[in-house]
Amino acid sequence: MDHRDTGAMRAFVLHPDIQSSPSRRDPAAALEEAVALARALPDLDVVGSSVVRLSKAQPGLLFGRGKIEELGQRFKADDIGLVLVDGPVTPVQQRNLEKEWKVKLLDRTGLILEIFADRARTREGVLQVELAALSYQRTRLVRAWTHLERQRGGLGFVGGPGETQIEADRRAIDEAITRLRRQLAKVVKTRALHRAARAKVPYPIVALVGYTNAGKSTLFNRLTGADVMAKDMLFATLDPTMRGVALPDGTDVILSDTVGFISDLPTQLVAAFRATLEEVLAADIVLHVRDIAHPESEEQAQDVRAILGDLGLDEDVPLLEIWNKIDAVTDDARAPLENRAKRDDGVLIVSALTGEGLEVFTVTVAERLGGVKREDVVHLPFSAGRARAWLFDQGVVEAEEQLEQGLRFRVTWTDRQKARFAEIGA
Repeated sequence: MDHRDTGAMRAFVLHPDIQSSPSRRDPAAALEEAVALARALPDLDVVGSSVVRLSKAQPGLLFGRGKIEELGQRFKADDIGLVLVDGPVTPVQQRNLEKEWKVKLLDRTGLILEIFADRARTREGVLQVELAALSYQRTRLVRAWTHLERQRGGLGFVGGPGETQIEADRRAIDEAITRLRRQLAKVVKTRALHRAARAKVPYPIVALVGYTNAGKSTLFNRLTGADVMAKDMLFATLDPTMRGVALPDGTDVILSDTVGFISDLPTQLVAAFRATLEEVLAADIVLHVRDIAHPESEEQAQDVRAILGDLGLDEDVPLLEIWNKIDAVTDDARAPLENRAKRDDGVLIVSALTGEGLEVFTVTVAERLGGVKREDVVHLPFSAGRARAWLFDQGVVEAEEQLEQGLRFRVTWTDRQKARFAEIGA
């Protein structure tokens, strides 16, 4: 099937399995993830994939001469237009491989940037993707950055400009970066105002985080009834979605669904998406959603923990691990997981797809948010109608008494509720 007839570019995925790499992953699982990444782009028809074992990366061409010729013949026979290399490729290697194979080439970072460009929906998301792509492309001295200003036709970071054009591109990129940073600063300021407004509303923030495709959006949809994009696709969600949810004890919370993390996430994207991920830093509780059926679930969890650490997540913020997709686990593997979860009160087993375990899940989140409740007495003037309404909305009032000078309430509340009551200016 010819891509010129379908509108899709025929692509081939390569995973270099470099024996000497300190961060070497299971090659089969890594290739599977890379193919899933490629299929997340609608413009691509992934027609083949392969692991290429290397003792070490070759400086100029990455692969050995024999393997390059072998792959080149295959690409020509299969009419491949784009090769995706699941790993870092230097600008020199990219130019040389494109010349040898007569194809476009993207490395892992370039592919993730393309996916982010395709998925971003909000103004901030679009700006962050453009900034990340420009920062990445500036170091490569190629003209691919212009793909962000054109309609999505072909893909890829096409190299080949002369030195004069490279200098002009560098200046254009620098000017664009400065402009984007100014625009992004305004958007971030607006988000800060929105967060400040939410802080006056005493609703705890519950943030869903996890490796991409772990099922966060499916869980979010089931809990909120929202129609957030939830597909079996990497990076289905790129902009955080927030909705109000009432927990079983009557507590109202704000549930935030965030972008999925991934191993070897480009450093440019970690920095560029920090403003989006600030929702996680502002959370009262973080729910780390894991695909417990995935063969590399533990490695994925380590990647998520590392990124949360890089973001500066406060160690005092409660964190629960939500072992999702238990419905996809075999009976033999299920019992050990359930035993481990019983021994760890920081782990919950659920299936966002079937609803299994969600009742215990919501009750546990409410308990973690609630903390220890204490009895207290609150005095309010008759004019403090807003503060009185807040107390009743929170369900903390045990008794109300009218006195000559105002109202007296006997309440049972948590320290968090008491602090938020003080914030509303009672």
